[in-house]
Amino acid sequence: MRLRLRRRVNEPVTSRGDPEPATISIDDCTRSFGDLPVLENVSLTVEPGTFVGLVGPNGAGKTTLLRAISGAIEPDSGRVTIDGVDVHEVSSQASSRLVSVVPQDTSLSFSFPVRDVVEMGRHPHRSRFSPPTDVDRAAVERALERTRTAAFADRPIDEISGGQRQRVVLARAMAQETPALLLDEPTASLDISHQVETLELVRELVDDGRTVVAAIHDLDLAARYCDRLVLLADGSICRDGAPSTVLTSETLADSFDANAVVTPNPVTGGETVTALADPRETEALPNRVHVLGSGSAAAGVVARLEAAGPEVTLGPVSSGDAAAETARSLEIEAIETEPFTRLSSEDRTAAARSVRKADVTVLADLVLGAGNQTILDALEETDALVVVETRPLSERNFAGTAARTRYGACRERAIESSPETVLTAVTDAFADRDRTQPSASTDPSSD
Repeated sequence: MRLRLRRRVNEPVTSRGDPEPATISIDDCTRSFGDLPVLENVSLTVEPGTFVGLVGPNGAGKTTLLRAISGAIEPDSGRVTIDGVDVHEVSSQASSRLVSVVPQDTSLSFSFPVRDVVEMGRHPHRSRFSPPTDVDRAAVERALERTRTAAFADRPIDEISGGQRQRVVLARAMAQETPALLLDEPTASLDISHQVETLELVRELVDDGRTVVAAIHDLDLAARYCDRLVLLADGSICRDGAPSTVLTSETLADSFDANAVVTPNPVTGGETVTALADPRETEALPNRVHVLGSGSAAAGVVARLEAAGPEVTLGPVSSGDAAAETARSLEIEAIETEPFTRLSSEDRTAAARSVRKADVTVLADLVLGAGNQTILDALEETDALVVVETRPLSERNFAGTAARTRYGACRERAIESSPETVLTAVTDAFADRDRTQPSASTDPSSD
């Protein structure tokens, strides 16, 4: 085991107030535990005032990398610096003035009052036995107010909820007033409201200039809040960049061994990752599937079908619809129309042609307006139909009784499904069609 002489950093033991953002540099770091390599030649630079998320499967090395940045463990080789200071060559008090940590386990051994827990973040800024100063108390109050924990500051830490305790530990790190902040799975044990609340607080710190690195297991949240993602697998960096470039079906398959589809979230604008069943577990799927519908139901159907392999087409669908956004992100052929406009004869004809070319057609929360007889004619000629309905018919506007009646007839001979089970339903519909029409052509070029 190598020993290093820790040099002392001559800094005054006082608060620096709002810290300037820091640059974190990891240069060619390797770390093993016994014969098990955990990090291998990892190099990474985190620019000042950015939020970097570490993502990857369990055992990828995320927590070990965070501990190396914090100075808690020393790499076997390589170097970690914060603003040019090697965190492993200075005293623990000096490194604690550079970087603070919010651990995954927020439990404490003793029943300290919340205010005392937050005040622990001030220890690096004063000598060992000196009482808190006015500067320390001001920093604690700022942290309590900012994390909305002042209301229960006098309560014991073990008498508050898990979400409140997470905010208290974050307040402690904020009171430490370091230019760099590390978080290890900050949302792992929280419900969705506390997950968002915690990451909103972290995002505020970043927007104010703090440099943050966090290991985050929830890929949707990582994409929503992080400026940049670093994908780790087997102790190495596999991909590094904006969330949209890191979270792709290909990288998730390679790193997580997962069959997943990545689509834009219509609310946040970020990426949404949907894990799917392995398509190898299904029977033979058709070559071509057309989806008629809109909204989240059609978006989910399109995403699952595209990930499973068939050629998928969509439409007609409004250009602002979630299904259209999904098709665009997956580069799926779609007949897009202007919102709130009547379908042109060209669009109706194109949709009918797509239905006739498809081996199976999926009706996903389908809405049919006036003048769509051409599409209904094509549906009545189709032998392989699947219907996915997440909204009752009464909530979907059909133009006229005739269109509703003709849709009902199609629905009666279709296989019912949900977005989650659509692959099985499509497989069954395709098999039923082949049994009833063994000579039917599956050539997508036939009309």
